[in-house]
Amino acid sequence: MAQAGTLAANRFWELLTAETGLNSALRIIGQGDEPGPADLVERQVLTQQIASDLEEKTAGARYPSFHIYCEQMSNTLREKFRTFSGTVRMAADVRVTQDRLESIDTLLHRYVDGLTFVLDNNRGDWGNGMHYGGGYDVTFLPVKHGGKNFLQSAKVTFTVNVSW
Repeated sequence: MAQAGTLAANRFWELLTAETGLNSALRIIGQGDEPGPADLVERQVLTQQIASDLEEKTAGARYPSFHIYCEQMSNTLREKFRTFSGTVRMAADVRVTQDRLESIDTLLHRYVDGLTFVLDNNRGDWGNGMHYGGGYDVTFLPVKHGGKNFLQSAKVTFTVNVSW
């Protein structure tokens, strides 16, 4: 059953790092008066749930960072005779850092907008019996000490239906 969460996280990673994924979304969003955020590399999009302070101490965090992971699975057996037929609750933590407080929330909002843009454009069949019907929740967390000096994060959660 845990394989459902891993496959969903890996599929979302593929969507984010694709040519039409997060970097493309950030370029589209950044076409206003202000310059858009810099392009991300694959090392900044991880399929791992890790606390920011632990990541900085052990893994050498690169910001902005996106952490994709399965938060909860529910095998409701909606379809009889299936091994797994239910939902996988996915989460993506978006983290930004800078040395000054000014506009850190604006930067975070742009990266969240990019991530939700990718979700909006990938509704439907994700393959391997996974289906994303749309909809997500975003929680913005307060600024704290970390990273370059100040660190702020947001958590985007969404549900993927899985049937095997």
